[in-house]
Amino acid sequence: MSDLPPRPLKLRGSSISYFTGKMENYFRLKGIPYQLEAMDFPSEVKRNRERVGVSQMPVVGLSDGRWMTDTTKMIQWFETEYPQNPVVPEDPVLAYICYLLEDWADEWWWRPAMHYRWYYEEGARFASGHLAREVASALPLPLFIKRQMLRRRQRSGYTSGDGIAKGTVAGVEADVATLFVSLERIFKSRPFLLGDYPTLADIGFAGPFFRHFALDPIPLQILRHTAPRTLEWVMRLWNSNPSSVQGLLVDGVPDDIRELLRHMARGYLHYLNANVEATKKGDARFTATVDGVTYRQARSSQYRIWCLDELRKHYRRLTQTEIEKGQEASDLECLLRETGIWESLWAETNLPLHEDQESRLPFWADSKMIKANE
Repeated sequence: MSDLPPRPLKLRGSSISYFTGKMENYFRLKGIPYQLEAMDFPSEVKRNRERVGVSQMPVVGLSDGRWMTDTTKMIQWFETEYPQNPVVPEDPVLAYICYLLEDWADEWWWRPAMHYRWYYEEGARFASGHLAREVASALPLPLFIKRQMLRRRQRSGYTSGDGIAKGTVAGVEADVATLFVSLERIFKSRPFLLGDYPTLADIGFAGPFFRHFALDPIPLQILRHTAPRTLEWVMRLWNSNPSSVQGLLVDGVPDDIRELLRHMARGYLHYLNANVEATKKGDARFTATVDGVTYRQARSSQYRIWCLDELRKHYRRLTQTEIEKGQEASDLECLLRETGIWESLWAETNLPLHEDQESRLPFWADSKMIKANE
């Protein structure tokens, strides 16, 4: 299928939402028309659970009446339906880097993004007021009560309630500063993460950056002073469209991308494996130490077990030819071993997945946003 939708898709979410912003950047890059609509809480919660199995933002409504969820699987579906200007490179090594970076952006950087938004008064004042008016406008309560409810909900669900305590704040913010330094080095050399035009890696990082780091008062100020090239990249990506897909991608894997992969290996992948161990034990919460920062009482997640399995499936698919030929090691395997990804990727055997878990995405979610042992 190559024609664009006959009328704009419905993108229901929030204009300051992490994953809504990610999908907007994707739709703009692909030239897929959409209409952003504010999700209506709490009335839409039940409706979304009936439509897609879970209530989260965003959801996308197709012209045939079907609804979709989960940005990663939605993008994969749209790439099949609208294959022009694919966001995943043909080169298997670059393709796998895209899958790694997108997953890292989705499942790790939301935590510091939420931290900056809800820990500091400036961020909490901005976000609670905006969300109270945008997605909770129908709730028959005074504005100040809605704002208090939103602060309590977000902090208990995504920051202090998921492993970030006062003693970890400095470590969380140092992790973000390290990322900013790495990205500045990249954008000094080229306009997008992997070359002259955006790929899935850029779309993935639109999540934490477009509607959080480059929007919320505290991280925006940090970006302006310490990472201006990265701030320019955020706007450059937002301004991209199908005609932007021209030029070349990197030849080989630059040292600056290897630096990102090492960062991912010592942090996020270690966290994923700790999550697997906790789930096997039946623990709803676990403790993980990442780069010297100890996250206590983090919630275990059945969905993130599936994320790890998806990374393994992508690797097997992209290296199937080498496996069939019995080659000792592919270029991709060598890269993953060098950057520390390999050992963490395969450390856990017999992942405790549910039967056919997430097999119906993007049209139905089995475990998204559900704790591992519920």
